Amino acid sequence: MMGKVTLRNLAAHKIRLVLTAVAVILGVAFVAGTLIFTDTMNKQFDDLFSRIGQNVAVDVRAKKVVDSGDDDGAAAQPVPASVLKAVRGVDGVKNPVGNVNGYAAVVGRDGKIIGSGGQGPPQIGTNWNATGSYDLKSGRAPRGPAETVIDAESAKEGRFAVGDTVKVVTSGPPRQMRIVGLIDTGNLMGATVTAFDTPTAQRLMLKPGYFSDIEMGASGVSEDVLRERVSKVLPGGMEAVTGTKLREETKSDVASFMNFFRIFLLVFALISIFVGAFIIFNTFSMLVAQRTRELALLRAIGAARPQVTRAVIGEAVAVGVVGSTLGLATGAGLAWLLQSLSGTGTTRLTFTATPVIASYLVGILVTVVSAYFPARRAAKIPPVAAMRDDVAMPQRSLRIRIALGSLLALAGAGLIGAGLSGSGGNAMILVGVGALLVFVGVAMLAPVISVPVVRVLGAPFARLMGTPGRLAQQNALRNPRRTAATASALMIGLALITTVNVMGSSMRASINAQIDAQFGADYIIQPDGGGGIGAEVVRKVKSTSGVQAASATYSANARIAGERTSYSTGDMAALVKAARLKMVSGSADIGAAGLMVSEKNAKDHGWKVGAAVQAQFPDGRTQQLTLAGIYAKSDLIGGALISEQVYRAHTTAPAADAVIVDTASTDTATKTAIEGALKDYPNLKVSDQTALKEDASKQVDVLITFVSILLAMSVIIAAVGVVNTLALSVIERTREIGLLRAIGISRRQLRRMIRVESIVIAVFGALLGMGIGLAFGAALQRALKDDGLGVLSIPVGSLITYLVVAGVIGVLAALWPAWRAGRMDVLKAISTE
Repeated sequence: MMGKVTLRNLAAHKIRLVLTAVAVILGVAFVAGTLIFTDTMNKQFDDLFSRIGQNVAVDVRAKKVVDSGDDDGAAAQPVPASVLKAVRGVDGVKNPVGNVNGYAAVVGRDGKIIGSGGQGPPQIGTNWNATGSYDLKSGRAPRGPAETVIDAESAKEGRFAVGDTVKVVTSGPPRQMRIVGLIDTGNLMGATVTAFDTPTAQRLMLKPGYFSDIEMGASGVSEDVLRERVSKVLPGGMEAVTGTKLREETKSDVASFMNFFRIFLLVFALISIFVGAFIIFNTFSMLVAQRTRELALLRAIGAARPQVTRAVIGEAVAVGVVGSTLGLATGAGLAWLLQSLSGTGTTRLTFTATPVIASYLVGILVTVVSAYFPARRAAKIPPVAAMRDDVAMPQRSLRIRIALGSLLALAGAGLIGAGLSGSGGNAMILVGVGALLVFVGVAMLAPVISVPVVRVLGAPFARLMGTPGRLAQQNALRNPRRTAATASALMIGLALITTVNVMGSSMRASINAQIDAQFGADYIIQPDGGGGIGAEVVRKVKSTSGVQAASATYSANARIAGERTSYSTGDMAALVKAARLKMVSGSADIGAAGLMVSEKNAKDHGWKVGAAVQAQFPDGRTQQLTLAGIYAKSDLIGGALISEQVYRAHTTAPAADAVIVDTASTDTATKTAIEGALKDYPNLKVSDQTALKEDASKQVDVLITFVSILLAMSVIIAAVGVVNTLALSVIERTREIGLLRAIGISRRQLRRMIRVESIVIAVFGALLGMGIGLAFGAALQRALKDDGLGVLSIPVGSLITYLVVAGVIGVLAALWPAWRAGRMDVLKAISTE
């Protein structure tokens, strides 16, 4: 019997439940889309790794003695060609070849680098091996210093063909080369490939007589046996690893990134689900309230409390199943869109059991849990209530809610205070947990907060619009719980968006302050993408009219006193001036075997000027350095400065990261002259203070925009919640609306009343969210003050925009409910029970 009741209720309230299902669909779509997209990416990487390096049984490389998190260790000590000769004599070695890897890019016909520069996939330079990972699609292998082969996708983008001459950029001077072949790279996720013959690749990207690594196949022996044999002929500082281990390492790096990316996206998906839970709870609460007499009659004719509860839960399960199914399908479309926008290939989407299970589990579980408490309240309706005309759902006192919400808010504030008084990761955790507790506490207190805020927000409408404005204000005040629940859904998204924007604005302000205070050079020249800067660039810039001095700077990693440390080097006097370093003690004249460290670094290790410091470099050698000076905290310089002589002694192929330039005048003519001198280097960019600030702002803006777009899903779901609440509210007030129409209120006034009510609720949610977001953003900025985020900046313009957007959301959300209310038949509405 109760099953039939559940089905009839679903049919009777299909429009209301469809609106509820929309919240489930959007939230589940985010979860499903994330899982399908990352599964597809993982499958593409697995296919790529199964093809690349599949014939490698053993790989010889430099030992990574400095844990840099990238390939710095291997790049700092390439493998000598003598090692290739040695492994050729090892029994079981098959087709040993030396690889040369680095940065190389092709300049398009528009004068720009083909690819995305520093913002996109890598631009790979390599030597051509017939037995390597790539196949020739057309043409032949390169021979000599004037020939190259490029990947077919780059040729298509640049409108090049075999036989064309192109400009190729590496760390050295750009070169004109002829394309003699096109490479079929399969699917490299957008990366470009430019290959040369081995001597040319060594000269352009490494050093003559050296390889990045040496790979070989096996003949008649296992990988492990061959690795043992090869290890015996290797010089110190070299190691042999099996091909299986090499592929696993590469896969592990990619898997770590993909796991982080998946978790990153799922966090936003869960936020959307959380917002949807507010809407589902609110919807079922209103549905149960509107069916009080119906449920009481069921109790009167013999239905037990568990049966009534199961009937309401059954409706929730149906909504969850339908929402999860449609959400899964929508998620597949979202995954396809993400794949298209990211440029990660055109392969088919990969479907596994994980997104299916997760979609139904999340959708049904969230819906059922959100509907459980309204279902419990429905079961408690006494049967005698069916006899009454003024039957209504009992409302609990707000005292428990106020007490618990206040306790959570105070506890959260205490944790934020404790986090701000500390430092490092623990401070961030305390601030984050504290902010979460404050957020939940404010959400619980929202019914109390809504009364005075709604009075203030509704007052202007009441004065300007008369009766419709006053009625709208009273409707929003009539049920503070409902108003708060509806506004809280919008509050969550806007609180997080506000937090992100406060952090972004503070990042921009902090970076600008750092550049103003610490950047002392007139110009800096940096590569836009990979690769380094050759010595000829410094010579060209020095000979430019108006340039007084130009100095190359380098950076690398070393293990100083047992800890991995990033250091910079170059002309010390120029570096100190360019970074406006303030010496705390000692001198910047560090000599041939000296170093300088930051004040914090010196304090942590108890170093004084003159101390002997042990440093181990990526080539495996250790050298004792003398501490010549200690400088104050600098955000532009790492933890140490080491002499250029020491750097070059431990680096096979040094390449500059930047060139700092001092000029007689910083007028436009000087900058134009420098850019003219570098016109053949499209990968190099000349920047002054203003340009550096603009570049930093652009990078911050990209990140903030990306995160805000992800959070926008929760705002869309919240807008659906406002529509749902207003639609149900119109149905609930059918007789009231009929009476208003009967006493003379026009359809236009009625629609205006509903629109104003929607705007008040939406703006209340926005104000509550922005208030929490401002507090959370300020707390995070304080927690990161010592890590470079020293300036708190409030994006007033953005906040005003969000407030206006909230009002627009209120107007749009009210369109359908207001239209429906205006079309009601007056006599039928008055006779509605």
